[in-house]
Amino acid sequence: MDQPSHPPQPARNAASEPLRDDIRRIGTMVGEMLAEQHGAAFLEIVEKVRRTAIQRRRGEGDRETLSHLLSGLPVAQAEILTRAFATYFHAVNVTERVHRIRRRRDYQREDGPPQPDSLEAALTSLKAAGVSSRELLLWLGRLDIEPVFTAHPTEAVRGSILEKEQEIVRCLVNEFDPSLTAPERAADWGRLRMALTATWQTRETASVRPSVRDECEHVGFYLGGPIYGIVPAFYEAFENAVRTVYGNEVEMPRMLRFGSWVGGDMDGNPNVGAETIAETLQVQRERILERYAAEVGELSGLLSQTADRVDMAGELIRRIESYRTLLPKTAATIRPRHEDMPYRVFMILVRARLRATSREIEGAYDSAADFVADIELVAESLLAGKGLNAGWYAVRRLLWRARSFGFHLARLDCRQDSRVHARAIAALIGDAGWPELDAATQSERLRPYAGHSLVFDKTDDATAQRCAAVFKTLCDSIERYGDEAVGLYIISMAQRAADVLAVLALARYGGLIDRRGRVPLDIAPLFETVDDLRQGPDTLRTLLADPVYRQHLAARGNRQMVMLGYSDSGKDGGTVASRWGLQRAQVELLEVAQAAGIKLAFFHGRGGSASRGGGKIAPALMSSPRGSVAGSLRVTEQGEVIHRKYGIRALALRSLEQMVGATLRASLRPRLPETREADWREAMNAVAGHSRTAYRAFVDAPDFVDYFRTATPIDVIEKMTLGSRPSRRGTMVGVESLRAIPWVFAWTQCRAVLTAWYGLGSGLQRVADASGDAPLLEMARDWAFFRVMLDDVDMVLAKCDLDIAERFSRLSGPLHERFFPKVVAEFELTRHWVLRLRGQESLLAGEPRLGESIRRRNPYIDPISFLQLDLLQRWRASGGQDENLLHALVATVNGVAQGLQNTG
Repeated sequence: MDQPSHPPQPARNAASEPLRDDIRRIGTMVGEMLAEQHGAAFLEIVEKVRRTAIQRRRGEGDRETLSHLLSGLPVAQAEILTRAFATYFHAVNVTERVHRIRRRRDYQREDGPPQPDSLEAALTSLKAAGVSSRELLLWLGRLDIEPVFTAHPTEAVRGSILEKEQEIVRCLVNEFDPSLTAPERAADWGRLRMALTATWQTRETASVRPSVRDECEHVGFYLGGPIYGIVPAFYEAFENAVRTVYGNEVEMPRMLRFGSWVGGDMDGNPNVGAETIAETLQVQRERILERYAAEVGELSGLLSQTADRVDMAGELIRRIESYRTLLPKTAATIRPRHEDMPYRVFMILVRARLRATSREIEGAYDSAADFVADIELVAESLLAGKGLNAGWYAVRRLLWRARSFGFHLARLDCRQDSRVHARAIAALIGDAGWPELDAATQSERLRPYAGHSLVFDKTDDATAQRCAAVFKTLCDSIERYGDEAVGLYIISMAQRAADVLAVLALARYGGLIDRRGRVPLDIAPLFETVDDLRQGPDTLRTLLADPVYRQHLAARGNRQMVMLGYSDSGKDGGTVASRWGLQRAQVELLEVAQAAGIKLAFFHGRGGSASRGGGKIAPALMSSPRGSVAGSLRVTEQGEVIHRKYGIRALALRSLEQMVGATLRASLRPRLPETREADWREAMNAVAGHSRTAYRAFVDAPDFVDYFRTATPIDVIEKMTLGSRPSRRGTMVGVESLRAIPWVFAWTQCRAVLTAWYGLGSGLQRVADASGDAPLLEMARDWAFFRVMLDDVDMVLAKCDLDIAERFSRLSGPLHERFFPKVVAEFELTRHWVLRLRGQESLLAGEPRLGESIRRRNPYIDPISFLQLDLLQRWRASGGQDENLLHALVATVNGVAQGLQNTG
């Protein structure tokens, strides 16, 4: 079939010229490294493939040439070719991220407007909108920003490779320094070459599926590394922005904290349970205490003030003597020549207390609050002794970290499917028909167990015992690590109030009860499917009317968290019905909460791809319903997004600034009420309804599962060692049994990416047929929600390649003619409407930098896709038994993911 349209070549952007220079240089280095490792003849093959791929994109020559060139290669050669092109992606991805650092520095040097989406830009916008300094300071105390990190199901890069990437970043960043000498620059490029070559000689992923402990270590790389490093810089940047825009000096309250699902997400993962919860919390505690101990050790060297030169707080001196008594062995090791340095002595003793806390021995801190109090005491004493520039800033950095990470690093959420809870309740009540009972009957029977009246009898049922063990572990963890260590308990597939009461009842059965007889746990129902989102307001209304639950909620501060599922709603109804269902649900859930007199906060389960709610955070928040943010942002960070946003310190800082700035703007000055929105909602109801009908007609068609399993590399993805969780729930009988991430990942690999756009064109066409396109054009121009959705689809369509998708589709044999024409027709219809409503002649006409990035990658992604096609046919012909072919196929999957990015 004809090639899809691609963005035209834009005029060259001077600001991107340094990026192009870096890419040329690092591309040359990749070529030299390949020649060194495999010979000049191999590099010539790579270049020939690349040139042929470029010609294909330009429409030059026979479009089958690339396919013929890459067909039937020896498996080892195919894998090395794949790795060669993937190495280029890796280098380009790093280079583009470093260029973002360059652009940030350019903005900071220039005497012009602040960088878009920065904290200074956000505050400037708010001040122009009439926000006074008093109003701003009031809201700063309400901000609660919590990124929640999940495992890496679409990117399982080894830690050793991540460390080498850090070295590449450092070398490229050093290039910004104009004062470097030629030998210094040569040394940097030598280190870069070494990191690049060592990466080439290291297998990208482990040969075995990662354990939960491995996933915990992987997320810990970011939390305990780049993020730990930049938390103080974030607060300093915020202070500077307030000072610049408002002229105020402010003491920043804590507004950042972090969460994690790794080790607590039991939903469909038999490898997660009570043991992993306990182990994860212990590992996180050890990691953060180790970081604190190292930083306190550095401060003990910095704070060398002697008692005869400065005045020190009397309380500090008294506390030193108290700690000498508490830690006599440590006190005995303090050198006599340091005895006249009280700060140094105190920090040595504090470090000893941290180590005792890690080992849980005599001298340990009772809580993180006690550690914070010690550091606050040092900061106060330094200020009183004119030590602002003699260590106070360094101590304050530690203080901000301690307030953000506590002794737990990240709050651990737990998640379990409501159906697991139902099986446990059925066993405890002795009623096998429990899951089939109506919601009202279930709630009535659960109420005494969820409250104080009854406790279940013991049972030998394995499901009930596993649930009880989880809650017993949570009880022990709260006692051991404090309330802050445990986050939400999330109920997947929550469909009725009884699903929440079941958790309360099981928590009591497991012993999760405080001294007042209350369950010290915040429970969040997760509304996932389109129907669950539609019924969510009724579910919440019923729950808030339940006297037992209202009593529990009152003890939790009358604040309810609801999690919104972007992934499964998209898989269930298509991206349009999902997005609109999420938008509408937020409005209606807020109305229910307001009527009940409780505060409602949302937890957004966003993924990396547009199909799963991915995209830029600022437009997403600014297009959200009025009142839905209100100073709070809790959002999952998962897949390759974690690495892209938090793998480099400067970009981690930028990501947090964008989050907080957008949250402030959406909270203080949400988009104005719009009288036309009622009409737009009616139109959107129709678009979403027709879109869902078209989507479900496609995925519910007879033999669709067979088509999906043969027209995409899902069978390869299922065998990959990407995560500890299985890729599907039992035998696949429909899309419902496949997890959302492999579902999206598979369609992305074959370059159709239809999960992000299928159905939109049909929905828009049906509404235009009934009412004309004027309402749609108005919505695209004036309604932020609709405009952001079109922006995301525009980007995804530009990444599609239906020529390659067709080649994958033909692997399905006769099913190809039944299904692929529908894909083509819907793609063309969707593209037509996106261009029409955005007033563009080509995709990404309004995003030239993104268009350039995609064009830069295509000649390197395409060969990997053609290799994947050839290898997939050969592997399936072997009955899926050839391990060498599978190994090479896995390399192609990783390569396409690196090239396309935001894939999972």
